[in-house]
Parts: sequence; C-alpha cells; structure tokens
Amino acid sequence: MQSDRWAGSGVLITNPLAGAGRADRADLAALTRWCAERVGDLAVVPTGHRGHAEEIAAKAVADGADVVIVAGGDGSTREVAAGLARTGPARPGADLPAVFCVPAGTANSFYREIWSDRPWTRTLDEALSGPVRGVRHVDLAYIEEIGVHALLGTGTGVVADVLAAANRRTDVAGRERYQQAVARVVAAHRPYPARVTVDGEVVHEGGVQLTNIGGGRFRAGQFRLMPHSVLDDGLLDLCVFDDTCDLLELLSLTREGRHVGRPGVIYTRGRHFVVERTDGAPLSLEHDGETAAGEHARCTVGLLAGVVPFLAPPPHQA
Repeated sequence: MQSDRWAGSGVLITNPLAGAGRADRADLAALTRWCAERVGDLAVVPTGHRGHAEEIAAKAVADGADVVIVAGGDGSTREVAAGLARTGPARPGADLPAVFCVPAGTANSFYREIWSDRPWTRTLDEALSGPVRGVRHVDLAYIEEIGVHALLGTGTGVVADVLAAANRRTDVAGRERYQQAVARVVAAHRPYPARVTVDGEVVHEGGVQLTNIGGGRFRAGQFRLMPHSVLDDGLLDLCVFDDTCDLLELLSLTREGRHVGRPGVIYTRGRHFVVERTDGAPLSLEHDGETAAGEHARCTVGLLAGVVPFLAPPPHQA
C-alpha cells in the first residue's frame, strides 16, 4: 500500500442486504477499517431502504465530499451514480465526488467492467493512492417511462426474465444463480413482436427474444452482451436477438462476446433508442440487475454523456 492517504473527505455507503442478504457484520467492519485507514475524513452510512444510496450520494455532493465508496452490488452502484447525476452541475462530471465500487453484490458486473476480477483491496489502494489513480467520466442511460438512470444498461425479453428468475432464488449464491436461471427460462421462453428504433431509424421490426441497451459490456457478471461498448465514449450500444436465432446457442456465445455478427443478431450504437411491443402487451424490463415495475409496452432510452466520475485506471489497464 502507498503511505499517502486520500487528502479529502469521503463517504462509505454500505448495503447490508447486498448479495442476497449475505453481508456479514465482520466483513463490513473490516471494510470500514480498511477505508478509514486510506481516507482521512470518512463518514460511514449504511443503507436502510431501496433508493437510500441515491439520497446519501446526493447529500455527499451537498456536503462537498471528494470521494464516495459504495460497498454493494450493481443496484447500489447505480443508485449512487443516479444520485450524483440528479444533483450534479451543468457541466458533465465537474465538481462531483469520484466513485469507487467495492464488489459486494451477486454479479458485480460494473466492478468487473472497470477492474476485471482483481481483489478490491488492491484496486482500492491503486485508485486512492497508486500509480494508476485516475478518473473516467462515465455515461448513463435514462429510461423515460420509469424515470430511472441506468449505469450498465437496460434489457427486455429473456434478459429480464432470467433476472426475475434468479432473484427468486435465495439458495444459490453468486453468478451460479444466473447460470441456473438461464437454463430454466430459455426452455419456456417465447419471442414477442416489437419495433426497435435507434436515433429515429428502425433497425428491427418483428419477433424479438431480447434487447439490451447500455454502456457496460457485462450483464449478470459473465455475459458479454455488449462486447464493443465503452463506458465513456458518449454512445450507448444496442444488441437484439430476433426470433430466427438459436437462443441457447447465442447466449453461450455471449460469455466471450462471440455472438456479434451471427445470424439473427442486430448490434449497433447510438444516443436515443425506442423498444416497443407492437401487440401492446407490457414489456418485461430490467435495468442494472433490478426488475422494473410497471405495465409499459414501450421503453425509451436516452444518453447522458460523461456525467459521473469513477475512480478507474485507463481502459487499456483494466
């Protein structure tokens, strides 16, 4: 560890319910001590309800914090990003505390996006005081129908159905929950009729098995649905599986991002997206590992470019 500490003030947000409620008090205490040794002026705030991390992050901005460390899953990290985006200045990424996420959830897709699967004890040292210390101003997606900022992205169809099935399981831990959910959901899945528009142009109309829109490469910590996406390039990626493709085969190929270019796969990029069921039935929808409530037949996604600063190495060092 480097001897110098973070010079400014910080907030550590902990989610005791992360990872399907498996957070351990001893682990949280050890994390708190670790962070307190590295940040000179640290406030520790546990979350008490859904949306609380967003409120804490907004208060951190008002209090002039320099860094926000969030220990939780992709949902908690998304809430922090949303809290900063909602209260941030007009110039994207300016004068906001930088964020570091400690992987304490089920999938930890966003942590993997930045730091691969390296131990957080090493990466936090590097982020706060090491040779790769730096900041990347990350893009967010905004889902208009439900008024939500998405960090990794949003998915419809089998993506959302797998997530819902995985969230119902509490007897299986980690990424194995998603692997088992895929096998169960795919066997019973049926395509739905939809129209998909990117920046005003229809890129697909017909049967759809899944769509995914966002800036993160990984979903469920292991599926590279968006293998060409970049967190801070001012664009969002779109992936669609139509009703002609072999769903199980393509999902297996997503582990290495080899589905792009296969028959039945549409992959493109843009800034404004609309996915709508043409039969008027509700979309099955998720974002950042959270199922979305509501009975919406349409999902409209816009880009917010470079709005949240994250402590991160340059992309080639991740």
